[in-house]
Amino acid sequence: MTRHGVKTSEQEVLERYAFRDFPGFLETFKWVTSFLREPQDYASVATDLAERLLEQNVVYVEATLSVGVMLLRKQQAEANFEALLRSTEPFERRGLRFRWVFDAVRQFGAEAAMEVVEAAKSCQSKRIVAFGIGGDELQVPTVAFQGVYERATELGLHRLIHAGEIGGPEKIREAVELLEVERIGHGIAAIKDPVLMDLLAERKFPLEICPQSNLRTGALARLFGRDGVRIEDHPLPGLLRHGIPVVLSTDDPALFHTTLRDEYDAAKQMGLQESELEQICEMGFQYAFDPPAKRPTT
Repeated sequence: MTRHGVKTSEQEVLERYAFRDFPGFLETFKWVTSFLREPQDYASVATDLAERLLEQNVVYVEATLSVGVMLLRKQQAEANFEALLRSTEPFERRGLRFRWVFDAVRQFGAEAAMEVVEAAKSCQSKRIVAFGIGGDELQVPTVAFQGVYERATELGLHRLIHAGEIGGPEKIREAVELLEVERIGHGIAAIKDPVLMDLLAERKFPLEICPQSNLRTGALARLFGRDGVRIEDHPLPGLLRHGIPVVLSTDDPALFHTTLRDEYDAAKQMGLQESELEQICEMGFQYAFDPPAKRPTT
């Protein structure tokens, strides 16, 4: 903010971060990312993220990059990405492997999403491992993105999408059947559909679950149709024990006041045993999009 001559008070920041539902989160996300205006801004954020990840003993990260937002703001995605590569290179030598997911915004539509895929092609980097779509899953029919995902496949990108976060289990089924994605972001609504749970378990189809995000965006309350839900109410244990692969993620850690360690603590609060937490950790490596990513032996 200081670099761009923007002044804001601590009170304003606290108020912005006190969102209580998914639309409120989207508004805060737009406000925060409005301060990312040039390559150096992205480099600074990446450096800070890398330091925090090393403090948590993280060795591999698939970072979601909101390229859809960059393009909306008429920024050069290639220049921003080059700055990110330069800023994270020193951390690669320290044992933290960065891989990137180029992310589109669902409510911006299929044409804008296709521009994100083409931006990934233009960057010509093997460190871009996947294309995904986040945002408001209740906007724009899933089928509208079929061509976008087909193009991503042609370029050798892995495929994921946020589904079953604030939408119902049908959004997950659509993503699997229409878009042929390989992972689902969130996917907590699967708990409402036993047949879908059986399908995900049979196919060993992984869900990227973000407990603190689900609590703070109101997605968990929406899932159960009531206020006052707690982290202990999260469906993660039921999904995992049904045989569905689960990987823990932080979504937007700064916005949700969380870390990966915090997410494991949250999973423990849900009643998961140490062996189950270890299983989730293993699956984080097993379902990574970069095949060489293996759990350290020491």
